[in-house]
Amino acid sequence: MHATVGDRIVVHGRKAGQPDRHCTVLEVRHENGEPPFLVRWDDSDREDLYFPGSDATVVSNKNK
Repeated sequence: MHATVGDRIVVHGRKAGQPDRHCTVLEVRHENGEPPFLVRWDDSDREDLYFPGSDATVVSNKNK
């Protein structure tokens, strides 16, 4: 997975009925855009270092 600052990450719910979580990439720690990413979660406004799993997708900010 690759991301750039400003991209959005959607973490899909793992169980039926579980809502998706959304965050914004604040910082990319590797020059090639690979994880970990410093993100801000929409639902808590908390910042975390995030290593996305297979349940996550990146929505590029270039599409806006």
